[in-house]
This record gives sequence, C-alpha cells and structure tokens, in this order.
Amino acid sequence: MDSCDVLIVGGGPAGSSCAWELHRAGLDTIILDKSTFPRNKTCGGWITPAVLDDLEIDRNDYAATSVFQPITGFRTSVMGEQEVETQYGEPISYGIRRFEFDDYLLKRSGARVFQGQPLAGFERFADHWVVNSHFKTRLIVGAGGHFCPVAHYLGADARKEVAVVAQEAEFEMTPDQNKACSIQGEIPELYFCSDMKGYGWCFRKENFLNIGLGRLDAHALPQYVSSFLQFLKHRRKVGVDLPISLPGHAYLLYQYNQRRVVGDGVLLVGDAAGLAYSQSGEGIRPAIESGLLAADVVISARGDYSERRLNTYRGLLTSQFGKLEKDWSAAIGRRLPSRLVSSLAKLLLANRWFSRHVILDQWFLHRNDPALRCST
Repeated sequence: MDSCDVLIVGGGPAGSSCAWELHRAGLDTIILDKSTFPRNKTCGGWITPAVLDDLEIDRNDYAATSVFQPITGFRTSVMGEQEVETQYGEPISYGIRRFEFDDYLLKRSGARVFQGQPLAGFERFADHWVVNSHFKTRLIVGAGGHFCPVAHYLGADARKEVAVVAQEAEFEMTPDQNKACSIQGEIPELYFCSDMKGYGWCFRKENFLNIGLGRLDAHALPQYVSSFLQFLKHRRKVGVDLPISLPGHAYLLYQYNQRRVVGDGVLLVGDAAGLAYSQSGEGIRPAIESGLLAADVVISARGDYSERRLNTYRGLLTSQFGKLEKDWSAAIGRRLPSRLVSSLAKLLLANRWFSRHVILDQWFLHRNDPALRCST
C-alpha cells in the first residue's frame, strides 16, 4: 500500500497548482490522471498576467520552450455586425497551448505523478481513504473536471446542471493556411451570438490556430458552430476548410451552479467545483486560484481534514468568486425579450467604451481583480 498525505485526482491546472503549493509546504502528494501527458486538451488557451503571478512563472523561461503569444488587443462584435478593435499597447494576456502548459505545470508540481491511471474506486475508513485498492491517503482532492467522480461522490449530478457546451479545434497551420488566415496573433477575435447566450473565438498563437464556439444552449450548438465557421470564411478570416473536426466539451459557470465542494476528507477544485467565470467561460485562472486556496486550507488544517475544518475553503471561494452571483447582465438578459436583447447587444458591442471597459476589462480580463500572489 502506497501512502501519501494528499491524493489529487486530475493533473490539469487545478490539480497541479494545488500539488505545487502542497509540495512546497512539505506534504507528500500524489496525482492520479487517466491521461498520459502531454495530452491534448480542448480549450481556447489563453492566460492573464494574474496567472503568471499566482504561479510565479517566469515569462522568458516558459517562452523558451513553449508557445507564448503576447496579446495586446482584441477585436469584438456581435457576429456579422460592426467590429470594434481595442488596443492596450502592452501584453494583457498570453496565448498558450494546453498541450504544453498543463505538462509544464504537472512536471514542476513536485508531486508523485501516476499517469494513465483513472480513478477506479475509493473507500472511506475511519480516518483515511483507500484509492484504487493501492493508495492510502487522509485527503482526496477532486480535480477531474466537469465529470469528476469525486464531485459525483459529493452529490454532483451533471444531468441536472446548467452547463456551457463548446466545440473547438486547435491545429498548426500549413503555409497555405497561414497565408489564407487574416487573424493576427496579437489581436484575438471574439464574436457574440445575437442572443448573448454564447460566443465564438478565433485565436492565433504563433503558427497555431484555435477556433471554437461555446453556448448555454446545447441543442442549438451544432447550428451555431456551422454558422460561425461559414461567417469566418465569408469574412475571409479563415480562407480554407478546417483540417480536423471540432471536439466538444462541457463546463459549469459559477453563477449558475454551486456544487458542494467540501466533505470529510475530500474537497473539489477547478472545473470539478464548477468555477468558470460566468461571462467568458474562462476556467484556467479560477482553476489555479482554487487549487492554491485549497492548498492553503489543507496546510493550515495540520492533518485535521474533517468537513468542519476544511469548510474554510468554501468561504475563501465565496470571497474570491462570490461576486459572480451578482451578474447583472445575465439577470437582465433573462428578463428581456430575445429581440430586445439582440438589439441591445448590437448597440452596446459597437460602442468602444463598453467593449473595452465591460466586455474586455471586466468579463474577459478581470483587470481589477488582483492575483492571489502579487508579483514582487
């Protein structure tokens, strides 16, 4: 029987960030993941400076071996309407490939990593767990995404939750595809659906292109994805057919779902806890910050992993992400007729001030929300 202080299910950004902080505090940590890294991960793939500060990542060190596309502006609009370009004059985000980023975080986590090993079962005893009939641990951290089995243990039922569904693809462009693509690496493009229930994106990261669309309406997703791809070709954004299909995935928005995140000897982080930002759907920063907050609670618990002791984590999440419950735009959107929502969206997104200070600064960049770990 292999024993550890903490066992984390899932080696993505939430799990690896939690493990990194636990390891620095001297806790023996194991990560189990069903995949073998590096592995493909469906995701738009961009991070803000706050993520780099939270994880103390040196920009030059990371860029030396991985795609690291500085983003200095955005182009936004309701799909098919007037486009607004917003320039910041400095990098305000960075395009990354999850294939590289997740592997980088996992390798530097300091944890003992068991790849290609799914969670087959876990059994609770008086003061510990036995996982996969092989690992003994006092605490399990669920970091396995939307369908995490640890979240299911705590009562999550994905069939009854409101989830964003998305389809996207990322591929390296051939020389001909490169010439036919008008997307600039420094200026990703965001195109909202007229009903504001989703948006499409087109990000260029050096020679890689990421295209996708996500919506709250699962049944209409294929229709909107098809229309979006036609729009990109018609506007000559992407002049050739995509070489691969667009895989799908799902995730929860914190505004719509509040999963139980703590139990005796168990807690959830990242997508398993349903923490993606409500307007942008970004999950990387909430995943990383929830992993760090969870690690802080575990370290301060000093081996007392009862629900009562770990419940501090719930309060920290509320403090960090609770304001998303007061999403005025979603509340208004649910009360207005769809035709009026569409008209307002076209008017507001064509306004440069609104596009910069609300759509980008608040919804996508969270520029007024400081990192948990401020840079020195």
